[in-house]
Amino acid sequence: MNTTQSCTCRRRTCRPCRAGACTQRPRRLQAQPRPPQGDVLSRIASALVRGQQKRVLQLCSEALDAGHGAQEILTDGLVHGMTILGEDFSANRAFVPEMLIAARCMAAATELLKPYMMGESSETIGRVCLGTVRGDMHDIGKNLVKIMMEGSGLEVVDLGVDVTAEQFVDTAIEQHCDIIACSSLLTTTMPEMRDVVELAKARGIRDRVKIFVGGAPITPGYSDEIGADVYCPDAATAARSAVALLRGA
Repeated sequence: MNTTQSCTCRRRTCRPCRAGACTQRPRRLQAQPRPPQGDVLSRIASALVRGQQKRVLQLCSEALDAGHGAQEILTDGLVHGMTILGEDFSANRAFVPEMLIAARCMAAATELLKPYMMGESSETIGRVCLGTVRGDMHDIGKNLVKIMMEGSGLEVVDLGVDVTAEQFVDTAIEQHCDIIACSSLLTTTMPEMRDVVELAKARGIRDRVKIFVGGAPITPGYSDEIGADVYCPDAATAARSAVALLRGA
């Protein structure tokens, strides 16, 4: 009776294997750890886009240990990630929940970096006063604009909801704002934006303060009709337009 065991090695160079008499089991290769994909700043951006807060904080600490400056981490890691997410949001590849999760990640990472930024010069592109117009209590869209603008290096004075034209203009004067950004989600509150533009003219700041408008019922035609400077269909566009305008692009 043939007692030869079948081959389990399956190596072409094994002589017993070729003879059908090999009893060795194949050696299982150990999985090698995958090397990190991209540099640490790219990985921070990717983790932020995915909303992985613990990973973002871990990578920020690694970047600091590796000698990256806090401002560099903020600009080339966190802000870059928010820019990517903003583009996805504009293209309907990302939605409000992802934006809010990423915002929490960025807030936590910024708190981590703050002590390291004390001695660094932090560039602020400009200042924006932002709010939802009088009579309108919606704030999700406004909050997304705030997230994207702050992530792009703008200082934002958030006036909240139900903001009067006087509050917008007074804040722009007192806080030396470069932009007034108005949000409206109701057709009945749209005329409040016209009041903001007219009051800015009457108070003599229209030549130096740009007015952004946006919200579900707002159109480019309405923006032109009331004399606003920029129509913003979404939060990412608002942030990109503000940065381009203030940098003279």
